[in-house]
Amino acid sequence: MGAGCTKVQSQEEAEDAAIKRNMEIEAKREQKVLKLLLLGAGESGKSTIFKQIKVLFQTGFDDPERRSFVPVIHANVYQSIRTLLMGCKEFAEREGESSSKYILLPENQNYGERIAEVESPEGCSLLDEDNALKVQNCWKDPAIQAAYLRGNELQLPDCTEFFLNNVLRLAAQDYIPSQEDILFARQQTTGIVETEFSPDKDPKNKGVCYRLFDVGGQRNERRKWMHLFDGVTAIIFCASLSEYDQTLLEDDKQNRMIETRELLAWLLQQPWFENTSFLVFLNKFDIFQKKALKVPLSACDWFQDYQPLTTNNQEIERAYRYVERKFKKIYEENTAPSNIQRQFRTYRTTAIDEGIIKETFRLVDDALTIQRLIQEMLNVLHVLACSSLEGVFLACEWQRP
Repeated sequence: MGAGCTKVQSQEEAEDAAIKRNMEIEAKREQKVLKLLLLGAGESGKSTIFKQIKVLFQTGFDDPERRSFVPVIHANVYQSIRTLLMGCKEFAEREGESSSKYILLPENQNYGERIAEVESPEGCSLLDEDNALKVQNCWKDPAIQAAYLRGNELQLPDCTEFFLNNVLRLAAQDYIPSQEDILFARQQTTGIVETEFSPDKDPKNKGVCYRLFDVGGQRNERRKWMHLFDGVTAIIFCASLSEYDQTLLEDDKQNRMIETRELLAWLLQQPWFENTSFLVFLNKFDIFQKKALKVPLSACDWFQDYQPLTTNNQEIERAYRYVERKFKKIYEENTAPSNIQRQFRTYRTTAIDEGIIKETFRLVDDALTIQRLIQEMLNVLHVLACSSLEGVFLACEWQRP
């Protein structure tokens, strides 16, 4: 009986030892996991960045995952054409006598009215060939194209042109979304999503990886951010360059760029982030390039003092540098000059461009490596300072009579 008890005891001790070893291994692994928050206002491109990480640094999207985006993409198609149809109606009512250019061709009016009456895109059926042809005809209608030119006045998703130009392909019976389709797909983030990745497989990193948290950017989602503020290595803050002449989905009185400015300033002021680095992705540069020469930056009150000098590509670069300086000024106004632990970097990004995002995360990895080295140096200096003080104290004690 005694031998039996000893055997059971030995098994329990072995199990306890195994649990302890696993806990120690997990603790060591956690020391090499750096926490990043992906934050920004709604429609800034955060979710697209998150999807790019899966494509670039993980296994990508398998067939079942790709198929799961079909209803999302079809809803995006209906949302886009419905928004444009509602825009035609709004502009026609507003323009009065000159409203004829916003009236659909007779052959498109019945279908247009039916789609406009649907309360939400999710209420529409999946695209089939017949519906796709009707959507395509509406998209080509001069009235819809006229409304599209005023897209900044509507809550029009960025995927509109891409999906409506490809609507017949999207409606095919054997359709499986491509990687590009998935990156363009718009689905509002709700709750908290996390993933782990490493953009650099170099052995010098000794297994360091990043745990990235993506949280919805709309105002009603931001209360969830607080739960993630502890132990953050860096914040990746997404700001849409192209939305300086647009208003929020949830507040049509608030300019999107002004909202972004206020949000960044608020984050910089939080005590949790006093020594946290901010990596600002100035996103949607591809759209900004097309817009900057057509719509003056002064459409945003924050950019009232900007004066364009030319109408060529040099002006686009000049406009970008101006916006970049504005963001750097926010950082300087909300960070003590003596704070060397906090870094602030800006990156010109186009979230749907795989090459740009891959290079951006290489630069991010370099920046965070520098941050780790600075922190290690400060830790060593702190230990040396404490040791020196302890030595002085002991010497004084020894000399005391």
